[in-house]
Amino acid sequence: MFLDRRDAGRRLAERMRQVIRPENALVLGLPRGGVPVAFEVAKALNVPLDVIVVRKLGVPFQPELGFGAVGEGGLVVINEDVVRMANLTPREMAAVEERERAEVERRARRFRGERAPEGLTGRTVIVVDDGVATGGTARAACQVARARGAERVIFAAPVGAPESIQSLRRDADEVVCLETPAQLHAIGAWYADFTQTTDEQVVELLREAASFGRPGERAGAGDPSYAEDVWVDAGRVRLPGRLVVPENAKGAVVFVHGSGSSRHSPRNRYVADVLNRAGLATLLFDLLTPEEEFDRGNVFDIGLLADRLVHVTGWLRQSRAAGLPVGYFGASTGAAAALWAAAEAPNEVVAVVSRGGRPDLAGPRLPAVQAPTLLIVGSRDEAVLELNREAMRHLRCEKTLEIVPGATHLFQEPGALETVAAVARDWFLDHFTRLPV
Repeated sequence: MFLDRRDAGRRLAERMRQVIRPENALVLGLPRGGVPVAFEVAKALNVPLDVIVVRKLGVPFQPELGFGAVGEGGLVVINEDVVRMANLTPREMAAVEERERAEVERRARRFRGERAPEGLTGRTVIVVDDGVATGGTARAACQVARARGAERVIFAAPVGAPESIQSLRRDADEVVCLETPAQLHAIGAWYADFTQTTDEQVVELLREAASFGRPGERAGAGDPSYAEDVWVDAGRVRLPGRLVVPENAKGAVVFVHGSGSSRHSPRNRYVADVLNRAGLATLLFDLLTPEEEFDRGNVFDIGLLADRLVHVTGWLRQSRAAGLPVGYFGASTGAAAALWAAAEAPNEVVAVVSRGGRPDLAGPRLPAVQAPTLLIVGSRDEAVLELNREAMRHLRCEKTLEIVPGATHLFQEPGALETVAAVARDWFLDHFTRLPV
């Protein structure tokens, strides 16, 4: 069993080191779940990472049966045997192709943005997924990679059904699979954590991998010039964190996660990436030690969390972010700790943003908050929305309630988290740049 996709990727990378020479190689992850695995393989081999977006072309009256596949740029691979067997007409094929081609291009733009896809011509291409059940998508990806000019195609996955792995050998020059259990009932059963990978995580991993295999290159304008895993002083304990300071940073934002989360929260990491690209430093850190997390009382001890946040803010002023104005970004119960800490140290905090927060847990501290505060809540998160409206009545500082239409508590809906990141970015930039020079 693998701990999660990244653990699987690291273990797969160890095997890949034995079978491949990294010169002129490229790793392609199948979105979404294959990308975290592919990231670790590309990182270990120090070769570029990209996504390969493909869609199976299903027979209209039997969609699970593929008569081909379509990739980016309208590239189509057709299985003539299936076309003849299903007696498909050109019109039927064209209708399926048009629909799936549009979906491929939409997904590619979502994951890659304006960046051009990596060229495959003459290269060794490693196609990676988090597991193989039927193998239909994996075969399509290998076929598309070959059609795009790959000289050698290797397929790699942590786990797969034996018959599917065997069938992949017809489309790949080499297949690497760590585990091939005789009875593969579900890919997720081989992972302790098989949480769904989000679009935002795919985008973040591609951005983080942008310099792999390219010595001396930067990932692009606005990317961090300094990033380091750190230990932060939180009073009686030291806690792990991640500090990113862009060149010529305009301010620093400390993230305070909610109950049951950590510095690895994909939503906070996505928002932090948006802030970094806008020239803002970020610090994500764990609020509790692993031992403390076993006591659920600690998770909701807002006074304890706020006290640690005040200490961490002091540590930040001695770090690479020294001299920058400081803001807090709190999520869920972390928002209460951010507001509490802002009230305890009013001269330390320039602005506060709450995402789906529980400001009510800051209780009587709310009237003492002086930092301009932005509360962001989804319109469908009705109970929390009412708590935030009540908090607005108690806050005496500059304050705004931003309601994201159609969003629920975790902002999982398409475009919802992007909205959160954009309004938070603008709030921090506005208040950091108001300060006298």
